[in-house]
Parts: sequence; structure tokens; C-alpha cells
Amino acid sequence: MTIQLRVYVPPHPLIKHWLGVARDVSTPSPLFKSAMTELGRWLTYETIRDWLPTEEMMIQSPLAACPATMINPEVPLVVVPILRAGLALLEGAQTLLPLASIYHLGLVRNEETLEPSCYLNKLPNQFQPNTHVLITDPMLATGGSMMLAMAELVKRGVDPALTRIISVVAAPPALQKLSSSYPSLTIYTAMIDEIVNDQGYIVPGLGDAGDRSFGT
Repeated sequence: MTIQLRVYVPPHPLIKHWLGVARDVSTPSPLFKSAMTELGRWLTYETIRDWLPTEEMMIQSPLAACPATMINPEVPLVVVPILRAGLALLEGAQTLLPLASIYHLGLVRNEETLEPSCYLNKLPNQFQPNTHVLITDPMLATGGSMMLAMAELVKRGVDPALTRIISVVAAPPALQKLSSSYPSLTIYTAMIDEIVNDQGYIVPGLGDAGDRSFGT
């Protein structure tokens, strides 16, 4: 069976609402950041629904013993925010994954060539086997930054099949690149926009999510 990239656009009304708030050019920076946090929370909720490793056990209720399904703490869980815009999504993700390890990866895109480069890499030299990785990055436009991020993760032992990405808006160029190189990936996004302009921005998109989140 051919493995194919899976992209989900959850129909959750709160995701739709906060996407509308984030898209609106009149949304002030503090509210935009709140919208990104909420999108991080609800996209993470959808992403981990069938992904978190669990284990079956018996527990004692006040009245009797009963079976329970619990999150398996032995399986490593990691969140990698792509700086700096990914930090806004991270805040929401952490409310659902408070025990996950956080590894920051700072990427910047050359505005002329649109090629990404890395200015901060806090990834470990090697990840443990079976590590589940969640990447937060608001925009998947040309795909250059995420391709670089995935290359760094795979080089350190991460299995793309155990990796999930949350983004607010994705576009075909990024999805095509990721599908070609990492077909076992899974992506959750609030919307897929069809256009990436000559400056590498998704249209209608969000604008610069980092600038709008942090007011700089």
C-alpha cells in the first residue's frame, strides 16, 4: 500500500472562529496572539485524539476495581515550535501536553531568495526510539522552513510516521514538498489556501504571523 501524506482540516467551530479572528487585518496584536493560542489548543486537541500512546490498567474507584485507559508516560513526547511564530501556537498546545519536552528551532527566511536558514537549534543529538513529535508552525507556505526542520529531526532519529504538524494555514507548494519527501507525515491545519505570492506569503493567509503575534 502506498503511503500518502495525510492533511486534516478539522470542522471544529472554535477553530473556524479563531481563524476568522486571526485573518482579520483589524485584529490588534494582543487579540491576534490570543487567537493563535486558541488555534494551537484546538488544533492540538484534534491532532492528539488518536495519536497519544495509551496503556490499559486496573484502578480502584471508591466503590470497586475497574479498568482504565491512561496515557503511557514511558513513551517520549516532544513539541518543537518553529521560532518565532510557532511560540504562539505552543502556548495552546502546552495546555494539553504539559509534560511534553520542548525543543526550540529558530528558522529565518531570506526575503529575496525565500530560502530558510537556522539561527537557533536546541534539538538533542539523538531522540529516543518511538519519540512522538508535534511541530508547531502557523504557516506552511513554500515549505522550505518545514523541510529544513524535518531534515534536522530525521537526522536525529525522529520517525516521520510518529511526527505531526499543526499549522493555521497551509498551501499546496508546502504540502507537495512534504508529501514527496515525508509521505508518512500527518498535518492538521485550520485552512488550506491555494495561493502563495511572489514574496512567499500565503493569500489570503494571515500576513506575518510572528510580527502580528509579538507586535514587532
